[in-house]
Amino acid sequence: MADAVKVFLLTFSALFPIVDPLAGSPLFLAMTEQYPPETQRALAWRVALNSLVLMVGSYFVGAHVLNFFGVSLPVVQVGGGLIVASIGWGILLEKDESSETSRHTLTCSDALHSAFYPLTLPLTVGPGSISVAVTLGANATRRYGFHPAIILAALLAMAAVAISILLCYGLAHQLARAIGKTGMIVIVRLSSFLLVCIGVQITWNGISALVSSLHIKKCRLPCQLWFYSEFVKKVRQMTAAKVTM
Repeated sequence: MADAVKVFLLTFSALFPIVDPLAGSPLFLAMTEQYPPETQRALAWRVALNSLVLMVGSYFVGAHVLNFFGVSLPVVQVGGGLIVASIGWGILLEKDESSETSRHTLTCSDALHSAFYPLTLPLTVGPGSISVAVTLGANATRRYGFHPAIILAALLAMAAVAISILLCYGLAHQLARAIGKTGMIVIVRLSSFLLVCIGVQITWNGISALVSSLHIKKCRLPCQLWFYSEFVKKVRQMTAAKVTM
């Protein structure tokens, strides 16, 4: 029981700050402001459900899928970070009146088409969340195996994160009404700029991991040659010292 509680707290505390639905709600509102509140709430339900499925899939089978296709986590970070940065850049440069022209031409079915991409992936559950979920799932399987209590604890933690997404996204229009249009424009621009920075940081983390892995492989032989040359020098010095004695 103590291990299950530990897994629940670890999974929730690791995923919630990275998913961060509080910071994502202004971006969700910016990308869905052309829809009525009913459609926004339907999108919030769909995004929360998609996020739960994506987190659960990454937790339990993510490592196996990556191994099957021969893809490493740093590569996922590089590709996902570029997408996150591009989405943030698009929101940052978006004109305020662009949504008004298409407000009357979009339907609820059109809105649901964007529920998975880009609202769920990568806006809500991005490459950082996927990497953390894959790592947590691999470590839990290695340490505890397929224990029912551990699996249930992880599922409850990810369900709690999905509920927080539903609450934050579902109440985003009320937040906009309370803050006002000018305040929301400022928050959306700042959030989109931070999204660009997050995407660049995720990409840099992946590139750093890839470069460091290549650096280790390339420097292994020079390091061995350096240690061999130092060993030869020490032997020659010891031999010379014995000769002089």
